[in-house]
Amino acid sequence: MKQWSIPLIFAAAGTIGAALATAQSRPAAANPPTSGEFFKNVTTSTLKGLTPSDFLGAMGVMTAALGYDCSNCHPGAGTDKMDWVTDSNPKKRTARKMVEMVASINRQNFAGAQMVTCWTCHHGLDQPTTSIALDKLYGEPNDEKQDVVVRAEGEPPAEQILDQYVEALGGTQKLAGIQSLIVTGTSKGYESLGGSARFQIFAQAPDRRGMWINYPERPDRGISAWTYDGKTGWISSPRGYLGQYQLTGNDLAGAKLDSVLTFPAKIKTALSNWRVGPEDIVQGHDVYVVQGSAPGGLLGTFYFDTKTHFLVRYVRQTPSPVGRITIQQDYDDYRDVNGIKFPFLYSFLWLDGRFTAEISDVKVNVPVEPAKLTKP
Repeated sequence: MKQWSIPLIFAAAGTIGAALATAQSRPAAANPPTSGEFFKNVTTSTLKGLTPSDFLGAMGVMTAALGYDCSNCHPGAGTDKMDWVTDSNPKKRTARKMVEMVASINRQNFAGAQMVTCWTCHHGLDQPTTSIALDKLYGEPNDEKQDVVVRAEGEPPAEQILDQYVEALGGTQKLAGIQSLIVTGTSKGYESLGGSARFQIFAQAPDRRGMWINYPERPDRGISAWTYDGKTGWISSPRGYLGQYQLTGNDLAGAKLDSVLTFPAKIKTALSNWRVGPEDIVQGHDVYVVQGSAPGGLLGTFYFDTKTHFLVRYVRQTPSPVGRITIQQDYDDYRDVNGIKFPFLYSFLWLDGRFTAEISDVKVNVPVEPAKLTKP
């Protein structure tokens, strides 16, 4: 139940971990079926109308909120004898009731606005606690942030901060001159799934991109791929649960945003309703917090160092009936490549895992094979 994301070419390595973790399915039709039609035994009214990929995202939210993994509800998950359909596990039956309960609470008390989610009560526990822990009461203040950034007084305007970021990377003219990229690197994480991975990212302006992964230590895993051609997106993994599928719903919206953001000169037009929240501290950096929105409820939140103006963190969130699906990416070790700064050290966190990756080579304005950007 993992999520794909490649928010910036500077985050290129991050797609590896997502690819390793994303559940796969068959190619979708032009009008993809609902999850209730595509999967067997999806019966909750709240979830069965989702696209298959959005349904898998909702599963990721639920497992993370309870500190679970797939095997807690699905017998044999993680083995070659998994049974996704059976209702033999009472936890699965309870989960259905909880999903409908959450939807009912929001519908009856908040006019349908998502004020209550699985995380609201569980906070990583399968059984919500009912008493205040005094050590926490008198300990460090709770620093959890609201998803939606509220405009803060006295902060620079979003346009100024974004312009400073573009200038720090090399300036508008140099960034606008990037028409293609090929990025190569390695990623450590999920060694049990194939060891360290090698990858290449291929990008063509304004919004086409493909990522291809192989496992030198486990050639039997084949080659995995993620592509977006400006209109449609695909994920393919020979060893994935269902092989290959076309991105739909929030996954497609995220792929579109990520592909546009591959070329930072376009960052201001990638989202709308930009706003700046209170300054914060991320990984020891004082940062400006800038958030933009896209249709359908997608949020992109950017954390820029107040001194260097480099991007320190990027968070992308897409909606689901049980809580927003969050992907976080951190950047470090910015280096100069043909007068443009790229971060070569990168960490990626999502609802079900995390890993680190290193970029070893960036080539700018080189020919990109068209097949690397289309359906694998």
